Amino acid sequence: MSQKEIQESLELLEKDWDVDPILHDFVLGKYTDVTDFSLIVKDVVFHIPYLPKEKKYILWKCYWPDCHNCCDRQGRLPLTSDDLIQIGQGMKYQKTSEFVKQETLVATHDEPTPSGGFSVMTNVSLKRKTDETEADDGTHISCRFLNGEGGCGIHPTRPGVCYLYPFSTWAQNEKGRARVHATFQFTGDCPGFYLSESLDSMKEVLDDYSKTIYDYNMKSSRTLKDGFGSLSMS
Repeated sequence: MSQKEIQESLELLEKDWDVDPILHDFVLGKYTDVTDFSLIVKDVVFHIPYLPKEKKYILWKCYWPDCHNCCDRQGRLPLTSDDLIQIGQGMKYQKTSEFVKQETLVATHDEPTPSGGFSVMTNVSLKRKTDETEADDGTHISCRFLNGEGGCGIHPTRPGVCYLYPFSTWAQNEKGRARVHATFQFTGDCPGFYLSESLDSMKEVLDDYSKTIYDYNMKSSRTLKDGFGSLSMS
């Protein structure tokens, strides 16, 4: 997302939620003194921002059902091969190929990498609106499966990527072993970020997310091998 888009998201967020001024400036990239604190939980390396001057970590908790911005301001919903089967069956499609034809969209986008470069991703994504086109990919759209109570109309077969929020994840080959990494997405849409002197309040959340994140990365890797999408590095 561009700085302008993040700024616009923050302005919308602050109409309904109180955002800590420190977090406001951090999300806008105004903090340069930030340490990447790495914490290994099971098979996932979590990268937690730490502000040395304030001596505080940036942590997160979910405010659902009072907030469902992650569904109401969705950028894309890439699907794994498992998603294609499970969601298709949940929507009563007899053939996965028919589900793909009617309910998904193939789109390509640039994805920043931790090294400062980017990767070109081609994904099969679930349509967030019935007439979605490739031009809509990456734009904020309210998911068509979001109901009036802030719930998901296709839960629990919703896309695996939905379970990752607010984390962004990637896998690296480290000495022949897949090591999965995760860090927060700071898009300006989520009111759940807060400052804390300790990681204790988030240990249970990280423990729960570690399995979800690791399993999703393994499924994504298998999805590319199955031919449902592609990845190229630059």
